[in-house]
Amino acid sequence: MRRRPLLKSTLAASALLLGGLFPFGLQAADTIKVGILHSLSGTMAISETSLKDMALMTIDEINAKGGVNGRQLEPVVVDPASNWPLFAEKARQLLTQDKVAAVFGCWTSVSRKSVLPVFEELDGLLFYPVQYEGEELSPNVFYTGAAPNQQAIPAVEYLMSENGGGARRFFLLGTDYVYPRTTNKILRAFLIAKGVPESAIEEVYTPFGHSDYQTIVADIKKFAAGGKTAVISTINGDSNVPFYKELANQGLNATEVPVVAFSVGEEELRGIDTKPLVGHLAAWNYFQSVLNPVNQQFVARWRAYAKAKGLPNADRAVTNDPMEATYVGIHLWAQAVEKAGSTDVDKVREAMAGQSFDAPSGYTLTMDKTNHHLHKPVMIGEIQEDGQFSVVWESQTPIRAQPWSPYLPGNQGKPEYAVKSH
Repeated sequence: MRRRPLLKSTLAASALLLGGLFPFGLQAADTIKVGILHSLSGTMAISETSLKDMALMTIDEINAKGGVNGRQLEPVVVDPASNWPLFAEKARQLLTQDKVAAVFGCWTSVSRKSVLPVFEELDGLLFYPVQYEGEELSPNVFYTGAAPNQQAIPAVEYLMSENGGGARRFFLLGTDYVYPRTTNKILRAFLIAKGVPESAIEEVYTPFGHSDYQTIVADIKKFAAGGKTAVISTINGDSNVPFYKELANQGLNATEVPVVAFSVGEEELRGIDTKPLVGHLAAWNYFQSVLNPVNQQFVARWRAYAKAKGLPNADRAVTNDPMEATYVGIHLWAQAVEKAGSTDVDKVREAMAGQSFDAPSGYTLTMDKTNHHLHKPVMIGEIQEDGQFSVVWESQTPIRAQPWSPYLPGNQGKPEYAVKSH
C-alpha cells in the first residue's frame, strides 16, 4: 500500500537532484569547490606559487573551523603556466567542468583580461588579489589588490616630497603589458599635472622574462645626471632578480637614485642578496614587518604551514601583500556565503557589499558597497638587509579605491558601481 507513494517521492527527489533544485542544505555534494588559478611554472611562478599555497592554507583553516555553512571547501588547483590564453581555458574548465563556486587567482593584468570574458559569459566570480592599473569595473570580479590611488599615486607623491628625496625626474621602467603601460600613462598625466615637464619623464619597457638590464641601468645613470631622479618600477615576475642584481653591479644605490617598485615584495627578494639594495622602496598595502598581534599570528601560522607541507625554502618562508590579499579575499567570500546561505553568484555578490575583515595589515578592510574594491591602507617601505621592509610612510586610514583615474581624460562620469551584465 505504501510502495507507490514511496516510489513517487523517490522519483521526485531524483528529478530535483538532477535538475539542481535541491535546497542549499540538501545538496548531494558535501563540499564546496573553489578554484585556484595561478601560474606554478613559467616567468610568473616566482610570484604566484606562494599565492596558491596561501590559498590552500586559508582553506585548511576555514575547514578546520567547520567549513562554510557546514560544508568543507574543496580546492581545485590549475596551472596556466604563465600562458595568457591558457588562463582563459583553465578558467572555463574551473567554471564548466569543475563547477567551482568562486575562483581565486591571476596576477598580471593580461591574465585577468584574458579570463574576464569567460567570467562574464558564465557569470562566475573571480577574486583578484594583486595591485592593478584600474580602468575596469566588472560585476564578476572583486578586486582585493590596490587601485592606482591606493599605491602608485601615493608612492610618486612621496618621492616628490622632501622626506622622499624631492625627485623631479622620473624613469618609468616596466614589463611590456597592460598594467605597466596603463599605470605609467596615469603617472605621466599625474606628473605633468604637478608641473613635471615631458623632458623629465623617461619610459622604457622590457618583455616578460627579460634578463639583461646592463644597458638600461646605464641609461638610468645617464638620465639621473640631469637632476634628482627616481625610478618607478613596474617590472613583474622573475625579471626583477636580474634588474636588482644589475643595480648592485653598477653601484646605483638608493641615496643616488631611489627605485620604488609596485610588484616586488618579500617573496621576490628572498633569492637576492639585498645588502646592496638597502634603501630602495616598494609601495604596497601590507608588509610582513608590520607590528600587530593579528599579523604576528598570521606570519607564525604561515611559517608553520610552510614547514609542515615541506614547501621550498620553508625555513625562510615570508608573507607579502598579494598573499595577504588572497587570505583576506577568501575570508570575505566565505563570510558572504555564510550571510547569503548559498553559493549562488547573485546572492554572494549582494552579500559581499560592505563585508569587512580584520586584516594582518592592522586595519579593518571593507569591501566597498558599490565598486567591488577593498578600502585599503597605503604603505611605503624601504628594503632592509634581511629582505624585509621598514615602513617609512603610511596613510592614516584605509583609502577608498578609485577604479577610474581622474588623471586620464574621459573618466569623468564613469560609473562607480558594478552593473551586472545581461
